Amino acid sequence: MEPIHRVAVVGAGNMGSGIAQKSAQEEFDVQMVDRELQWVERGQSIIADFLSEAVERRIFSPAQVESIQHRITGVVGVENTAEDTDLVIEAVFEDFDVKTAVFNALDEACGDSTILASNTSSLSVNALAEATGRADRFVGLHFFYHPAKNRLVEVIPAQSSSQETIDKVVQYCKMLGKVVIVCADRPGFVVNRFFVPWLNEACLLLEEGVANAAQIDAVACKAFRIGLGPFGLMNLTGPPIALHSTDYLAEQLETPRYTGADNLRALVEANEAWDVSEDAAYTDEQYAAVSERLLGVVFGVAAQIVDEDVCSMEDVDRGAKVGLRWARGPFEMMNRIGVSEACRMANAYAETAGEGWNVPAFFTDQGDAAWDFSYVDSTVSNGVATITINRPEAMNALNVTVVGQLTQAVADANADEAVHTIVVDGAGKAFVAGADVKFFVDKIRADAIPEIYDFTADGHELLNMLETSSKTTIALTTGLALGGGLELALACDYRIGTRRTQFRFPETSIGIYPGLGGSQRPARICGIPAARWAVLAGNFMDASTAADLGLVTHLVDVASVDDCVQTLASEGKPSEKYPGQPANPSSPVAQFASSFFTDENMAVLMNGECPDGFDREEKIVARQIKSLSFTAPIGLRMASDLIDATATTDLQSGLKLELDGLNAIFSTKDALEGLSALIENRRPAYTNQ
Repeated sequence: MEPIHRVAVVGAGNMGSGIAQKSAQEEFDVQMVDRELQWVERGQSIIADFLSEAVERRIFSPAQVESIQHRITGVVGVENTAEDTDLVIEAVFEDFDVKTAVFNALDEACGDSTILASNTSSLSVNALAEATGRADRFVGLHFFYHPAKNRLVEVIPAQSSSQETIDKVVQYCKMLGKVVIVCADRPGFVVNRFFVPWLNEACLLLEEGVANAAQIDAVACKAFRIGLGPFGLMNLTGPPIALHSTDYLAEQLETPRYTGADNLRALVEANEAWDVSEDAAYTDEQYAAVSERLLGVVFGVAAQIVDEDVCSMEDVDRGAKVGLRWARGPFEMMNRIGVSEACRMANAYAETAGEGWNVPAFFTDQGDAAWDFSYVDSTVSNGVATITINRPEAMNALNVTVVGQLTQAVADANADEAVHTIVVDGAGKAFVAGADVKFFVDKIRADAIPEIYDFTADGHELLNMLETSSKTTIALTTGLALGGGLELALACDYRIGTRRTQFRFPETSIGIYPGLGGSQRPARICGIPAARWAVLAGNFMDASTAADLGLVTHLVDVASVDDCVQTLASEGKPSEKYPGQPANPSSPVAQFASSFFTDENMAVLMNGECPDGFDREEKIVARQIKSLSFTAPIGLRMASDLIDATATTDLQSGLKLELDGLNAIFSTKDALEGLSALIENRRPAYTNQ
């Protein structure tokens, strides 16, 4: 499948310019199209202001901004969209006739292979597809504001969309670093389906005099663990958008309860904002009344979405957490409250809502049992099993559930005779950002360190299944891989990286040592000095550095990842997984590590001193000594001993040594201090105890 390279965005407003900007940031060639030059220039100005702020915040350098802007070409007139464009995203007004007029012009201007997409939050994707001349090459997209920042995108295939079209657009969205929800074409899709009624219900509560706007916002913030309540959100995004969205849902779903509240309609007609300046203090009675209504509508609608096969409950929760930045998704909140209690709230709301609103039977039938969630997705295509850790809101962090589900997925792939290659991937911008640190802290404080041992031993079993698999194993480390995530990747035969790849072993700086092979596999891959540089000092590694050391085996363009997978799948397992030296010994990082982290220098470095022959004031030297000074002494010493052991032990024996030391390291005061400090976002104070 040829990936998308050239993108056009029709509509240079806030959404269109944001999509264009994000696409250019990810190195796509972009046309930003509008009907008049002034609107194109306005879009370019919006992007320029956004990027200027990013420079001030040190997100981008001036050179990076110049490169991004250079990739965006302004185009006046839809008819002038380049014929060889791979994907055109329409981002004009939410008006069916206006959109179809744009698509008619694009049908004439673009080549036969061009895919058309509509950025819409409400309109029927199936109806839009039928209005184009290429219904098989059409999908709906719902980017969330601001598209350059918000990581969620809903992909809505039409019934006529070809699988190749869907796959290409999903790949494009993932190349933007987005968390992708593929959902059915139903009014409101996923997030807006429960979010918009939530907004309207807040208006109805205000209209009924249950509480004032500030009180309702305060209750919502507490009940949903969010930073901004419904009225504050409407003021931010614009009350007219809320009114249009809720009226549309009322009409399409034939649910009178969703009709925009009278006070919302009056506010929009008067072109005003909600007054949230009143006293926000609420009574217990007000909290109960407001929270129950708001939770009840969200719980019930979330169940309706799943019941109608719009998407999975996991995707509903991802939409809430990633798109709306809620602390928990609806189904997670139900588990926390109790599913039977959540169902009671939904049924109570159903009585209030009346006609057109119901609680699905599967929700009622669940009783007191908690919802089970799947955080690992598996697919098999042409002999390649792709296993995706799909917990992007938590950066795919490893916990007991994820490790268990991942282990089962790998076991299934190993047992499948049709599978010759296993690919491990992470959803969103991270591969795996380590293990769940809170789990460690909770177990230490509960004097349950053996449970940490058991969790880590289970992790070793998983990694050993990858290590010893007869299949070719590939980790798509195309984003952030920290600690346990990096250890997971190193158990695979190959690690594919891109410019987005970032590696780090943070363990010694948080009071422990890497316990899933991090003391063993790096040294066997790139040699002991380079492993000391990476593990003991906890240096951040960008893509090129990781490739120089051999921790990334294949560094490719983002668009070439799938091709690389296919090539490695055809080549099979490597002849030598553990060469014991950097892939590029002449690279600056390899040369420095080999001269600085020698056996002779280690005693000096462990004492916080500078080895002979090095200038302590030299930047690269000062950085290493400083990094080592921030580590926990016990964790540093144990990690160093374990790395040294690779010279005289085989891999399995070395891994056993790692496991054998777990009780000792997690029993230290420094381990609790380092892990707690990470959670609390402060610098740890180690006592060498």
